[in-house]
Amino acid sequence: MCEANAFLMEQGREEKILDNVDELDIQEEEIRIVNIFGEQKILKAKFKSYSAAERKILLEPLR
Repeated sequence: MCEANAFLMEQGREEKILDNVDELDIQEEEIRIVNIFGEQKILKAKFKSYSAAERKILLEPLR
């Protein structure tokens, strides 16, 4: 996967949460994303979609 920007779908709109993501790890109800600078976020979310053309990862929060 090439570097992409990660977005979280919140109330019908996409909110950017991390730029230049190059690692995505899915563990049951958590997703860990890490960018090329070593910044990381751990979210209670599920993977929704990935678009290489748009360089976009879309996540959806767990309710």
